[in-house]
Amino acid sequence: MQKNYLILLLLFFLFSCKKASAPPPLPQVNSFYKPVIQADDRKTITPEEAKTYHVNTTYKYEYRTGHPGNYEYNYDVKGINIKGDSVFGNINTQGKYGAGILKTDSIPELEINTEWVSNGKLKALDKNGNEYQLIVK
Repeated sequence: MQKNYLILLLLFFLFSCKKASAPPPLPQVNSFYKPVIQADDRKTITPEEAKTYHVNTTYKYEYRTGHPGNYEYNYDVKGINIKGDSVFGNINTQGKYGAGILKTDSIPELEINTEWVSNGKLKALDKNGNEYQLIVK
């Protein structure tokens, strides 16, 4: 009789133990953001970005799209090149980096990549390696 209880207890214990498993994977977040900002990003707003389009005249950005922690901002900028020539244009940024188009008197459009260096100030490089110092208008 004791054997039967012992066997039942052993079977109960065996089936009640769960095998430890890894937690289920987190659901993949579908994002409409590109991993790297491109100069052409500033030309159009996708239907997905239009859902989160936001303008706030208190801040210097022209508009903002996205969600907290993953915003993309659009700015008008002006500045100078290494020779001291005046440049102006429009850029999109996400986090510390961005891209956009600069214009000068002699060149109609110049693609650049940007990096924030301080509040309202950016450093930009074109495809030829020329450097530009920019500020947000």
